[in-house]
Amino acid sequence: MKKRNAGKIALYAILMIAAVTTIYPFLWMVSASFKPLKEIVGGNLSLLSPNMSLDNYGYIFGRSSLFPRWFLNSLTVSCIGTAISVFVNSMAGYSLARLTFPGRDKLYHFLLSLLMVPAQVLLIPNYLILQKMGLLDSFSSLILPAAANIGNIFLMRQFFMNFPKEVEEAASIDGLGRYARFFRVCFPLAKPTIATQTVFVFMGFWNEFTKAMLYIKTPSRYTLTLGLQSFQSKDAGTMWHQVMAAACISVFPIILLYLVFNKYFLRGVRMDGEK
Repeated sequence: MKKRNAGKIALYAILMIAAVTTIYPFLWMVSASFKPLKEIVGGNLSLLSPNMSLDNYGYIFGRSSLFPRWFLNSLTVSCIGTAISVFVNSMAGYSLARLTFPGRDKLYHFLLSLLMVPAQVLLIPNYLILQKMGLLDSFSSLILPAAANIGNIFLMRQFFMNFPKEVEEAASIDGLGRYARFFRVCFPLAKPTIATQTVFVFMGFWNEFTKAMLYIKTPSRYTLTLGLQSFQSKDAGTMWHQVMAAACISVFPIILLYLVFNKYFLRGVRMDGEK
């Protein structure tokens, strides 16, 4: 019993240290967003200060007029891109799991093999294709290349592989066709897996920086990640109090999304289709 208690105490101590190490930088960022610049560059690591105010946020939403536009751009790209991607990935996963057609397994294995191709390798080919299509410097250049995601297709396929066939058969007896069975039966019952996919896809669009830097050139069309980089460079890397405020705002939608889908998230990650 003593050895077990000692082991639990050691485990809890390690977990607490890991939690503090992970959470403290985030809390410091939030705290720094309310502090004046001199306290941040002065090396003060405390979370509280008597000089805390909302001036940094007032600057971002007031004098820095492009920041609200960048936030709206990121929100537009992320919401539209997530809706399209979830729809495409879900239908592709369902097709690979339930439909029978020549070459289905070969197509599935080919898609899995593409997971080994680094995303960076495709940046230049995608750029040239988008240039030929006249889609550069537009939101479509960020949404269309990411409309289908092989990892999420695999996630949805695993769910539908374990989805009870009897449910679909009962819906078929009631007169529902293939599309009606998918949208009215299978898709609603896949909420946990779809919620998991939604969180991952939204985070991918929201945090995308490399593609935005390569494809978007007009400042008014910058996404938030690209805008933050230009915001910092414009101030020669010295206005850290305003950069921290902007970073806090950029994290908020991700936290809100996770809180909304939290009850489905852990169930969906298991990918076993249990109800």
